Amino acid sequence: MHSTDQELLRRAEDLSRRSVKKWEMTCSGFLTPAESRVLRSAFRPEDHCEMVFFGGYSGAERCVAFFLPEGEAQEAVADMIRAVRYQAFFGEPGHRDYLGALLASGISRDRLGDILISGAEATVFCLPGVLGHLLTLDRIGKVHVRAEEIPLRTVEVPERAVRELSFTVMSLRLDAVTAGMFRLSRSSCAELIRAGLMSLNYSVCDRVDAPVREGDTLSLRGHGKGVLTEVGGQSRKGRLFIKAEVYV
Repeated sequence: MHSTDQELLRRAEDLSRRSVKKWEMTCSGFLTPAESRVLRSAFRPEDHCEMVFFGGYSGAERCVAFFLPEGEAQEAVADMIRAVRYQAFFGEPGHRDYLGALLASGISRDRLGDILISGAEATVFCLPGVLGHLLTLDRIGKVHVRAEEIPLRTVEVPERAVRELSFTVMSLRLDAVTAGMFRLSRSSCAELIRAGLMSLNYSVCDRVDAPVREGDTLSLRGHGKGVLTEVGGQSRKGRLFIKAEVYV
């Protein structure tokens, strides 16, 4: 286990103990999908404590881990996530533009959740402590924006556009699945993976023979991101039928 994962588990252990000792809800900052996977798989909270993940809406990538003492209603976590909607004028800043402006203003990344873009509008999720800061932001780059806090229940989550693919592989090795998903040669994929440009389930993976499973998320820097949605049967030549979705 990486040292960063060990530190994450130590922080979670402390939050869990504090929740039980003080009998109050505690929480982490916003976690990356990889960090959330580590906690879900490797951490068990203290007795009489429940661990809940929430990022402001169902299906959020970046989530906060909440530690609730026994009897605390899960609905309480919603009060700890805020949403700010930005309306841009005479331009449509993208995700990178918003994130860059927010980080440049002094806000740390773990205070910020997902950033949802829909044309000239953007919704940014955050922890309460930085809400006021987000509301004062009136420019993203050279584009003027107007900010307002909105209730979580009114957030409209844009539907993510995907391209569906079908292909076959001899085995569920990372290099083989990557080649099929991003329409590249297996040898070039192997080079990119060894160079550290591949993330498997949001964690960098440089093993070309790493096993890939149904539901795994693959991100290849410079080529895109996708999900292996289905592993089917075998062809007469023993190749596996694969279905995937690649974000566009």
